[in-house]
Amino acid sequence: MTLPLLEARALSKQFASPKGGVQALADVTLSVDAGEFVAVQGPSGSGKTTLLLAAGALLKPDTGRLTLDGVEPYALNPDGRARLRAEKIGFVFQEYHLVPYLTALENVLVASLPKPAADARPAALELIEGLGLKDRAEHVPAALSTGERQRVALARALLNSPRILLADEPTGNLDRENMVIVLGRLAEFAAGDGAVLLVTHDDGVAGRAERTVHLRAGRLVDP
Repeated sequence: MTLPLLEARALSKQFASPKGGVQALADVTLSVDAGEFVAVQGPSGSGKTTLLLAAGALLKPDTGRLTLDGVEPYALNPDGRARLRAEKIGFVFQEYHLVPYLTALENVLVASLPKPAADARPAALELIEGLGLKDRAEHVPAALSTGERQRVALARALLNSPRILLADEPTGNLDRENMVIVLGRLAEFAAGDGAVLLVTHDDGVAGRAERTVHLRAGRLVDP
């Protein structure tokens, strides 16, 4: 039997606040298979980003178990988790997180640090060209449109050939043309035996996924 590429079992996470504990995740169980594009939909504050950070080995849940490509990231030490993220996970965020003084090409190559492979630059250029940014490779982020910045961020996420892409509202700042480009590339990645877990509050974006699950107050619920 083929194991899920990403499997979360009974994940719970609580944050402290002046008014008491806030339950960001409550007994969340979710699996994502290779080749699958899954959307997590819910309103602001429902726990979507917390779930994505936990799935990305960036935020340890209080209880529950997570496996990524057969590995339990929270059983590893910090260096082990960092290697796992670099090798297995590509992150795409709404705010891009590009380095302002680096060119588009250099921002993509950041994903290959600290030891760039010999073919990192050709691979980065191929990704940039495939996302329609060939003429923007030497531009810094301030000279790019919001859609172009998001496509640079997507190329960076894809550079190391990850097993799964985790996307947090990746089209939230985009016009329709760039939204179609980004969502199409995510779907293409999943179809190539990767997996995509995307969080969004947008019905239209969620509609591009093969499966949608819904979070309310940290719990998976029927829509």
